[in-house]
Amino acid sequence: MSEPFVLFNFSKECNIQNWSVVNDGVMGGLSKGNFSVNDKGDGFFTGNVSLENNGGFSSVRCNFESKLVHSLKKITLRLKGDGKQYQIRVKTRISDYYSYIAYIKTNGEWQTLEVLFSEMIPSFRGNKLDLPNYPGEYMEQFAILIGNKKNEDFELSLDQIELE
Repeated sequence: MSEPFVLFNFSKECNIQNWSVVNDGVMGGLSKGNFSVNDKGDGFFTGNVSLENNGGFSSVRCNFESKLVHSLKKITLRLKGDGKQYQIRVKTRISDYYSYIAYIKTNGEWQTLEVLFSEMIPSFRGNKLDLPNYPGEYMEQFAILIGNKKNEDFELSLDQIELE
């Protein structure tokens, strides 16, 4: 089995050019999200989800060269949330129209959360697809999305994302 590896370790010096925010504006919504590195060196995803104009989500994603993950089983995240629920999303190929998703619940404190590949379900625009769960063979995109079907501000700090 391969050794775990750090997918991303946030610090004041890290380069986040491969990270981008995608809001519901792609569908006419008015949600706003921002991603930066804060003065503590954390990845900092913050903004407001609005249900206006059929909106309802904000996400931040990172595309990368294809990673072979067939001998790994989970994503481990060190983060500090705001007590809200978020989706963890991965894509086998960036070109796939769907993502594999799992939900995490933050508690307002720094926490280490694990997401098993086998529990990540295929989803497109909020609908579960009739496909097998994430096979954990390749990964080309990692994303975090908030979309709890309500108007809300959000704030999420990220320290590290590891694949084990």
